[in-house]
Amino acid sequence: MSLLSFPGRLRNRVYSSLYRRVAALESPLPVVSFTFDDFPRSAYTAGSTILEACGVRGTFYAATGLMNVENALGENFHAEDLGVLIEHGHEVAIHGHRHVSARRVPVHEFLDDVELCQSELGTLIPGGASRNFAYPYGEATLSCKRKLGSRMESSRGTIHGFNGPEVDLNLLRANPLYGDESGIESARQLIQENEKRKTWLIFYSHDVRTNPSRYGCTPAFLRETISFAASRRSTILPVGEVLRQFCL
Repeated sequence: MSLLSFPGRLRNRVYSSLYRRVAALESPLPVVSFTFDDFPRSAYTAGSTILEACGVRGTFYAATGLMNVENALGENFHAEDLGVLIEHGHEVAIHGHRHVSARRVPVHEFLDDVELCQSELGTLIPGGASRNFAYPYGEATLSCKRKLGSRMESSRGTIHGFNGPEVDLNLLRANPLYGDESGIESARQLIQENEKRKTWLIFYSHDVRTNPSRYGCTPAFLRETISFAASRRSTILPVGEVLRQFCL
């Protein structure tokens, strides 16, 4: 994991302190969620298959403007993938339409983009997507955090750490799951620390391939991380299910 500069650490501290919407995490066991951003089709074909083989489910944050697009993360999701994920018990959530950073456009434009993504997912999925959101690039602003707020059940960033015992629903913390099995010890340490704290640990990745992008992980790394979390008796659930069961 890269080390943030002092201005980056200060910004994260400020963003984490203001415009909070707090819920108490009420779980007898540590909780872990596996999430995928954008999302590349390999997160569907490989990632969901690995999750299901381990008996658990994940959250897939869809940027609707990337549907059917091929980029550095590989081929992105197809419309028909969304319904299959839902049928299999996974969560499809919101990641904006154009995958635009909140720090690069006016607030109203960013909110419109989030609403467009929610609307488009509503036409693609019976019953619509969940109202859980992840900031593209993990880049929130205080204005967006304040105004997006209760429009979403939760908003997830990429500030590292653990959620709980008080959970800020306006900016959930999350940790990258990038690379190959050489990163398994770091992932295990996070899971063990989460176990000690009895908090909620969220992992995020993008593509799941044998030769992943710098923002993805290998199937073996994902499988080993899930298996270790399960072996430690962590409760592994999609984001929305954690909120329904344990965030009061």
